[in-house]
Formats: sequence, C-alpha cells, structure tokens
Amino acid sequence: MAVINRIADFHEDMVEWRHDIHAHPETAFEEVRTAALVEEKLRGFGMAVHTGLAKTGVVAVLKCGDSNRKIGLRADMDALDLQELADIPHRSRHDGKMHACGHDGHTTMLLGAARYLAETKNFDGTVYFIFQPAEENEAGGRVMVDEGLFDQFPCDDVYGLHNMPGIPAGQIGLMPGPMMASADFFEIIVNGTGAHGAMPHQGVDPILIGSEIIMGLQRIVSRTVDPLKQAVISATKFQSGFTTNVIPETALIAGTTRAFSVEVQDIMEAEIERVARGIAQAHGATVDYTYDRRYAPTINSPEETEISHRAAAEVVGEENVRRDLQPIMGAEDFSWMLQAKPGCYIWVGNGVGNEPGGCMVHNPNYDFNDEILSIGASYWVKLVEQELAAA
Repeated sequence: MAVINRIADFHEDMVEWRHDIHAHPETAFEEVRTAALVEEKLRGFGMAVHTGLAKTGVVAVLKCGDSNRKIGLRADMDALDLQELADIPHRSRHDGKMHACGHDGHTTMLLGAARYLAETKNFDGTVYFIFQPAEENEAGGRVMVDEGLFDQFPCDDVYGLHNMPGIPAGQIGLMPGPMMASADFFEIIVNGTGAHGAMPHQGVDPILIGSEIIMGLQRIVSRTVDPLKQAVISATKFQSGFTTNVIPETALIAGTTRAFSVEVQDIMEAEIERVARGIAQAHGATVDYTYDRRYAPTINSPEETEISHRAAAEVVGEENVRRDLQPIMGAEDFSWMLQAKPGCYIWVGNGVGNEPGGCMVHNPNYDFNDEILSIGASYWVKLVEQELAAA
C-alpha cells in the first residue's frame, strides 16, 4: 500500500468531514448543507468554485502550468430515504434519511484530493472537481450534463469511483467495457371496464389482463434477447381495485429493466409495449405505456481504463488491482458523463463480511469504511499527476 504521506497526515481531518456529512444526510437536489460545506472547503483550498448546476451541484477548477489538457473527477453527494439503524456516534440526525451508499465517503475522498493538489500543484493542466447531486433515483449526473457541464468545464476525459462492500479494503476493481447496467423504468396502465364482482361478463377485467401481461413480460428475456447478452425485466408494482365486490376500471403495472447495451434497451422497450398492447387488445382493453431511460449502462473506455489501472496500482499495488470481477446489474448515473466523454469508473474495496465496511450498500446498517478515505484520495491524486504529468 502506497498511500501518499501528506494525505495520511490529514486523514483524521477527512474522517471528521465524512462524519459531519454522514450525520446530516440530504437526498436528491436537496443537498444544500452538503454543497455549502463542499464549497467552503474548496474555497479554503484556494480554488475557483462554481455552483448551481443541477440545483446543488458544485464544480471547482484548479489550473497549473501551461498545458491545455483537462481532466474531470466526479463524486456524488446525496443520501437515501432510509432509516439508519447502525449504532454509531455519527449516525444520521434526520429521521428517514441516511448515507446508505457511501456518497459521504466519495465526497470526502475528492475533497482530500483537492486539498493535496491545491497544496502541491504537481501537474500541468486543469482539474475539474465535480460534486454531483441526486445520483440516487433522479439521475443528477444526466441533469448536470444536460445543463451544460462539459460546455462550461470541457474535460478531455472524466473519472468516477464507488466504494464496494464485498471487495477487501486495499483492493480496487475495474475493467474496460460495461461495469454496471442501465436502469430503465416502465409503467403500464391497463384500461378495462368496471363491473359488479358478481357479473364479470359485463366488464373487461384489468386485473386478469394485467396478470397475463406480467406473465408475458417474462418471456421477453428468454425468447427475444440474445441469450449471450444479459437482461433483466422485473415487474415490481401491481396495483388495482378498491373493494372486494367491484371489478375496477384500471390496473397499474410498473417495474424496471436492466441491460449492458443500448441495443438490448431498445429491444426491451419495444417488446414490453408490444406484449402489453397485444394482450390488452385480445381482451378488448387498451393500455397507456411509458418507458423512462433513467440510467444508461456504465461503460468504461479502454484507454482510460488503463490510465485508471496505472494510478490504482501506484496506490494499492499491481497485485491488488482486480480485473477478474463481473459487471453488476446495479446502475450508476455517472454513465451519462461517460456517454459524453471517455473515462473510467472504478470500485474501491470497502471491506468484506463482518469486517468494517462489509455491510452492503442500501442497507440501514451500512457505514462507509473510514480506512479507505486515504486510498481513494491518493488514487485521485495519482490519476491527475500521471495524466497531467508536468514536463
């Protein structure tokens, strides 16, 4: 392990920052306090700071030397709507909200890197420190891109990271190509005809039709998608009716799909609609259909993956850079930045099993592993110093 000594010197400062953010979780587009803390720290490091993208986004600029090369580093700031159960001194002070995914740690690691780079300026070019809101559920990364992130801050490439329970602390995982899946959401409203529960022949039953549609959706992956290309369709909501003796007018079906390619996304979007409309029509009903491409697949570009690999190896050692991991069906809105710019997204080991950091994210007992703060901050620094190496 080769954590940068100066970063190790202020490790306890980073722990203090992280615990403060953890204790005051804020969810999508409401990260007002968190953004203010980030802005205060960055201005204290002597950086130019810009606010307002995607409501609460913060971007700091650090330029050194004469090179025109520009690199973007991104951290997410938001928490989840979840009640924290962990009995820790820095537990959430806001009922129903907690940092259950470690974005408090991601923000802190990037702040640590910013502090070090502002002190040393051992690079030639421009670094954009991107603190993004609303990664959870609302795809704030896409909003930042849509609002002109890369027009205002024209990165040549962009990089992101996420802690990962299940990978030992001190290891980093990465791979070229897909790292994480898309996350799209669909909604189907079946429009039938209401009737008395004792006289079903006088109506068109949306519950019966909705049940057939849900069963029909299950054949899409097995019979429409190439079996060598992964896909998931999950109907996760089925709502209809108000009482026991009335056949209702409508039924609502909603769910999510996952894929590693736009091609498979296209297939699932079209097939869900075809199956739903076909079954409804066969029963004399209609459907209203919406499909929301909320998160694109997270796909690393090959060259930037090797850049990340070299930086990771400098920190954790070549033997601890994992290239043997499988992509996962979880989603990440950094994908929208990777669609706009080449780059790489890595997983930083957070711990395994009953060790600190071993609890999986999105769990009410999860807590970020403070021991990896210096690893993440050192990775960011090595990435900048290697890619923007001073002549």
